[in-house]
Amino acid sequence: MTHTAFKVELNKSPEEQDTKTHNRWHPDIPMVEQFKPGDVFRVETYDWTGGQIDNNDSANDIRDVDLTKVHYLSGPFGVEGAEPGDLLVVDILDVGALPDSPWGFNGVFAKENGGSFLVEHYPNAFKSCWDFHGIFTSSRHVPGVRWPGIIHPGLIGCLPDRKLLETANKREAALIATNPDRVPPLAAPPYADTALMGQMESGAASKAAAEAWRTVPPREHGGNCDIKNLSRGSRIYFPVYVKGGGLSMGDIHWSQGDGEITFCGGIEMAGFLDIGVDIIKDGVNKYGVTNPIFMPSRIDPQFSDYIVFEGISVDEHSGEQYYLDAHVAYRRACLNAIEYLKKFGYTGEQVYTLLSTAPVEGHIAGIVDIPNACCTLAIPTGIFDFDIRPNAKGPEKQVSGANVSFAS
Repeated sequence: MTHTAFKVELNKSPEEQDTKTHNRWHPDIPMVEQFKPGDVFRVETYDWTGGQIDNNDSANDIRDVDLTKVHYLSGPFGVEGAEPGDLLVVDILDVGALPDSPWGFNGVFAKENGGSFLVEHYPNAFKSCWDFHGIFTSSRHVPGVRWPGIIHPGLIGCLPDRKLLETANKREAALIATNPDRVPPLAAPPYADTALMGQMESGAASKAAAEAWRTVPPREHGGNCDIKNLSRGSRIYFPVYVKGGGLSMGDIHWSQGDGEITFCGGIEMAGFLDIGVDIIKDGVNKYGVTNPIFMPSRIDPQFSDYIVFEGISVDEHSGEQYYLDAHVAYRRACLNAIEYLKKFGYTGEQVYTLLSTAPVEGHIAGIVDIPNACCTLAIPTGIFDFDIRPNAKGPEKQVSGANVSFAS
């Protein structure tokens, strides 16, 4: 039986349970437990909001979620012998849902509360809930689809050292200063009021919270990278910044499309991970590592048929030409997919949440052919209960009546 190094009590908030999670990154957060190279252990996690979202047909909780509290992380865990400059080798041996929580959710935040990738097209809050049936998921809010999970941690990484902490705070503050009143904001600066600092004593925690990183973006240490291929069977190599490494994780997704475009992103869930750890001494210098490296799982679900949508870097509203802008091109690919699938009876909101939750593949097809970058979005046709491929007869309406839930 795998040793459970961190348990979560879903009937309690993260702030109430005895072994505290943390929702900030800081080099002084104490390790929960130490392991030896070669050890295997289990980690349970809350969903990234810490239980703020309910399995119902109202999106009021998405509208009102407190984003200064997220993400709730389990850890950090130390590995004996890990020192700055080493690579921490992390094997994801298994990952899944907690038995008492066989469901997940996807949401789009209101523009004033963070928004999403297509915020100008979908500025209001809505959500979809997804039920798990063995390896499959389906939703009462998005009918006509079903697929096996590619379950993965959206967020996993090691503690930063003080130099990296200060470097990132400085560069993110400089970005915010270019447009401090922007909605949604350009970055998420330190915010002490809702910081949860793990096992730190209260006095030290208050001081550290004033400079601790928010968990929203990925950084050099890993963090919120939202890479769907980090499923069971994958291996990750993290640069070590502090003695022991300080590995933490959370934000588990049942499934996710590349880009996690709705921001409240894939199918968010409480869950567990079985983790194996090892060390490569001086690995950062040996391999020239700046950001984590990973090897994807060999057992992800395989889809043989895709329909692929292109997008180029031309603004959909003004027709303005952008120079090799992959952000604009991927947005156009997503919008093209939405318009296509609406022809089968889906609402735009349903397709939007589908593109964020289903195992779609996003790629930069061309980034050199001036002036247009070309990005693609590939949707596996096998997730649908009906044929979505173009034909001479034209599309037929296949779904109706159900919808994602909106805030009242």
